[in-house]
Amino acid sequence: MQGQEEEQSAPVRAAIDIGSNTVHIVVAHCMPDNLEILADEVDMTRIGESVNATGEISQQKQDETIAVLCTYKALAEQYHAVQVLVVATEAIRKAKNKDEFLAAVERETGLHVQLISGDVEAALTFYGATYELYREAQAPSKVGVMDLGGGSTELIIARDRHMTWRTSIPIGSGWLHDHYLSANPPTRDDLADAQQFLRTYLKRLNLKRMPSTLVSTGGTANSLLLLARKAFQLPEQECQLTYDDVLRAEGLMSALTAEEVAHRYDLPLGRARILLAGTLIIAAMMEQFHLKSIRVSPHGIREGVLLARARYGEGWLQQVEEISKQTNNQGKSKPQEGEPSEAFEHSGKRILKDRVEKFLDECDKVLHNEGEDIEPVHKLRVASRRLRAALDAYQSCCEPKLFKKVYRRVKEGADKAGAVRDTDVMLQGLHAQLEKGPEDEVAGVHWLIDHLKLYREQQQQALDDFLQSLDGNALKQDVEASITKGAAANG
Repeated sequence: MQGQEEEQSAPVRAAIDIGSNTVHIVVAHCMPDNLEILADEVDMTRIGESVNATGEISQQKQDETIAVLCTYKALAEQYHAVQVLVVATEAIRKAKNKDEFLAAVERETGLHVQLISGDVEAALTFYGATYELYREAQAPSKVGVMDLGGGSTELIIARDRHMTWRTSIPIGSGWLHDHYLSANPPTRDDLADAQQFLRTYLKRLNLKRMPSTLVSTGGTANSLLLLARKAFQLPEQECQLTYDDVLRAEGLMSALTAEEVAHRYDLPLGRARILLAGTLIIAAMMEQFHLKSIRVSPHGIREGVLLARARYGEGWLQQVEEISKQTNNQGKSKPQEGEPSEAFEHSGKRILKDRVEKFLDECDKVLHNEGEDIEPVHKLRVASRRLRAALDAYQSCCEPKLFKKVYRRVKEGADKAGAVRDTDVMLQGLHAQLEKGPEDEVAGVHWLIDHLKLYREQQQQALDDFLQSLDGNALKQDVEASITKGAAANG
């Protein structure tokens, strides 16, 4: 009874998080170690989509976000919140026009937005994701937290409720979707490319082993849990996802359009579009850390903001900044694990050099293939996919203009090789159908084969023209020059 009275007498505050995928509000009675949540709403705005495409927040995304913020401000007022705290994360940090965006938000809504660093984002996420766990009688002493957002993924390790290590990886569900999985549903090659990229990227990061208790938060993890409950008949109170659950969900979504996923599992269409990308990241992380299951928390950065304000008072943000600096200063004589460092750059130079040489070698074999062997084109496509995955993996330490130049050239080659390879696969299928299909369909199949052969000749010519125009030495020089020491950081 006393606990209930304490909760009800605690001040009501609201916290809003402007992220790469969503704008999210929580309104609650706030205590230093607990929250009584009164309202929890989220809108999918996908600011990160326009930032990934142009480097800026588009006018449309700005207007949509401001409209949502006005609605949320009114919601906070309905609950008589004494304060509305607003933070912005990865997509806003990356946007070239972030200052104009933040000024427009304050002008139109009266809300002041705190643009927080990756370090602070991690600390607040840790507070929010774990406060319920730490109220349990048998709370583990060592806990990991993974916050998978639209534009970045935060990883945190804590012992006895204190963060001991964290890193921010600039890969999120929206980013992976926009770069690799834009088809609806994605093709098998798109999926293979995305998985190849994740394996390459995670393998090259010196990430610490996560504790066996890993709490995953963010829209992807929670939407994935909702889908798994419905698709696999998990109990409604289940908050664990096994590795098998994640793989089954990945396979299910790979076969369906986003519209079908949204309809079957009662998810917002915007979330359904990027859920597969986020699921691939969760699966890759679980594989990397040899985890059989993860715990999903519905709480995150917003709850962390409210708890920090209750604990530290008006100077809450400065206090969290100091705490996050102390975490990152541990072991400072060594490169921060998970962040680009000189070793990371050196591995990038070596890996990219190997991949570009393999790519050019396969280009040469296709050019000099005078028979009807279709294998060289297939091998070229594989080599181009691996080179593209490596480029994405090391983008954070590349000079932007050179990187874009190289990336465009490689993607052009990959697309042209893909057109030829896809036609080869279709022709193989049709030839198999000729052998097994009914006689009354033979004429139609022959007609399709003849037209596809003509189409293939056209695509092969386009590929040959590209390969003849490709300056291999210039490409190698551009790749070598693109990685520069300290070109970027993972913030």
